Amino acid sequence: MRVAVIGGGPGGLYFAYLWKKRHPEAQIDLFEQNPAGATWGFGVVFSEQALEFLRADDPDTVDAIAPRMESWKNITLNLRGESVEIDGVGFSSIGRLDLLKILQARVRAVGVEPRYDTVIQSVDELDGYDLIVAADGLNSLVRRGFEAEFGASVSHSTNKFAWYGTSKRFETLSQTFVQTGLGAFNAHHYRYAPDMSTFLVECDSATWLRYGFADKTIEQSQVICEQVFASTLDGHRLVSNKSVWRNFPWIWNERWSFGNMVLIGDALHSAHFSIGSGTRLAIEDAIALVKALEAVTDVPAALERYQAERKPIVQKLVKAARTSADWYEKFPEHMQLGLMDFAYSYITRSGRIDDARLRAMSPAFMARYEASKLHGTSR
Repeated sequence: MRVAVIGGGPGGLYFAYLWKKRHPEAQIDLFEQNPAGATWGFGVVFSEQALEFLRADDPDTVDAIAPRMESWKNITLNLRGESVEIDGVGFSSIGRLDLLKILQARVRAVGVEPRYDTVIQSVDELDGYDLIVAADGLNSLVRRGFEAEFGASVSHSTNKFAWYGTSKRFETLSQTFVQTGLGAFNAHHYRYAPDMSTFLVECDSATWLRYGFADKTIEQSQVICEQVFASTLDGHRLVSNKSVWRNFPWIWNERWSFGNMVLIGDALHSAHFSIGSGTRLAIEDAIALVKALEAVTDVPAALERYQAERKPIVQKLVKAARTSADWYEKFPEHMQLGLMDFAYSYITRSGRIDDARLRAMSPAFMARYEASKLHGTSR
């Protein structure tokens, strides 16, 4: 089978690696418009079970990635100069470029040489392939070219965010909420290497407008964000990597394939950064697609199987991501709560965690929260 993969992110690389490893006779051509060493953003974060979903089928890849990851067991929330830790909510992270380099090496090891700096202008250029895997991200050429056929929809959250890095080391995944004279800000920050952290700054549209960010350069915006979070950064600077202000895009497709074309990862669906599952979803899509293609030899039937089996799983997670994003759209209002009520609102925001689960998962936090309610204080 001749396969074209458009996009050299984690989903595209992993599909190419997995299919070629299992089917050495297959011809796989992977096209990526950017250079091999280019990436947007800094670190990517996984839940505590990070990469365990890979271990059963691909322990070698897990063993390659795990030593490069930073891990922690708690979440720290910072509000009005006070902090609270929520125990038992573990995460791991890795630099996005580190992850890409590991997957690039694995792809080459099985005989696929990615074609970097190669722009596909139209799927007409890919005539003769039995399968076209569109792993080409949020601005997918394939999805945009066949929006009606895929049943594609694109919308945006109203909050603005800019994705920075910093040399400041944070011990846990942390959230810092700051009220200024012109509005409220939130920073999502966590280390992804011993000496580097992601630092994603978010604000609502009213705050963004009052600060005049629309007329600010990347450098001017960075200086303002450094001033807003000066105490959190503790003398460290922010690092920019195309750190422009953006609105989070919500991507969804009712139909996951058309003809011999199939979507995976961000080209297919997006999950808000507040639940940190975008990269994992892309890799899981690749795994599900491989399994469907192996179960059914006819490509159209295999693509239907891929959608039927994978779509319900993704829908549940995307629903939770939207609920989480809705909480962030109103985070300035939530900041009016006392510290413990605020933390409880935060950790239950997606609707997936009830009190019973929270007591089992985070006993120290829940004991502190319930004591605050018993004594009539949320501090």
